[in-house]
Amino acid sequence: MNPLPMFCNQCEQTMGGTGCSHSPGICGKDADVQSLQETILYGLKGMAAYASHARRLGKHDEAVSAFVEEALFSTMTNVNFDVPTLFEIAMELGRKNFRVMELLDQGHVEAFGDPSPAVVTVGTKAGPGILMTGHDLVDLADLLKQAEGTDVNVYTHGEMLPAHMYPKLREHPNLAGHYGGPWQKQRAEFPAFGGPVVATTNCVLIPHAHYADCLFTTRFTAVPGGTRIPGNDFSAVIAKAKACPTLAKRVEGALEVGYHRKVLLDAAGTIVDAVKAGQISRFFVIGGCDGYEPGRSYFSDYAEATPPDSFILTLGCGKFRINARDYGRHLGLPRLMTWASATTPTGPSASRSRWPRRSTAA
Repeated sequence: MNPLPMFCNQCEQTMGGTGCSHSPGICGKDADVQSLQETILYGLKGMAAYASHARRLGKHDEAVSAFVEEALFSTMTNVNFDVPTLFEIAMELGRKNFRVMELLDQGHVEAFGDPSPAVVTVGTKAGPGILMTGHDLVDLADLLKQAEGTDVNVYTHGEMLPAHMYPKLREHPNLAGHYGGPWQKQRAEFPAFGGPVVATTNCVLIPHAHYADCLFTTRFTAVPGGTRIPGNDFSAVIAKAKACPTLAKRVEGALEVGYHRKVLLDAAGTIVDAVKAGQISRFFVIGGCDGYEPGRSYFSDYAEATPPDSFILTLGCGKFRINARDYGRHLGLPRLMTWASATTPTGPSASRSRWPRRSTAA
């Protein structure tokens, strides 16, 4: 039986100073150990993102922080070669990650109100505007507060879309709508927006020189050519919006958001009864992202092929490849709902689209 392939570059002992490509490696770890350690490291990165957002909302758990330290230690060279132990750490990582997502959800609801369904205009209004992308709703709240009393409109992009389901954000007079599609299109869509863009977290791409002066980032998010804001003072962004040419009115469609866990739990009885009565054929969970290459349309094609008596639950940014299509409603609910977006992890948050065949401008 051929040994499992492996590439490990975690320490200075690696073969040729680049990485061990055979199992076992120089230190003695095999492919299973290396794979589990990589899984733990990637999981910790994701959990750290959620924990950082939750902490900004005043939510944290000391048990989570202690686990992060111990789990990182377990991946160091010559510390742990035991597959069962590493597997248990990986499983505990999942449990701790769920706890962090719970904290983030609590923080969002307490700060911005109970989520509820709403229709969000996709496009721009006439007047100065700022586009905010990423995942940090605290940054959005701070920007909206600082824009109060001005004619500067604020738009969400990407995973900021679920902000519109929270009443304290949605009802702010300066929050004007949503703009843009998948994050992969930002190098075309950001300059086309016409005003400054604030990137609070991933996914931000290194900007082309012709619009770099309009790209701002916050705290630990930064790109060459952009302007990093170390705190929460967005005065430079607001000034930039006023200095840029005013945006034109461009209405491209609408998206319905707000089908959060709390909303669906209220309808749980109806949904369970419908399943028992055979009125719901399937629940499809689409957790992938098609990517931007033209040929990578598997998940988009899959979503379009689902029957009208089913529901589609999406995860993460993959929804932006499939939410431009109207999948209709079933039993009074949108057939397409986002279950666990990267901003509101205990989901669902965003759902049905209402897109005309072409955009309108005036």
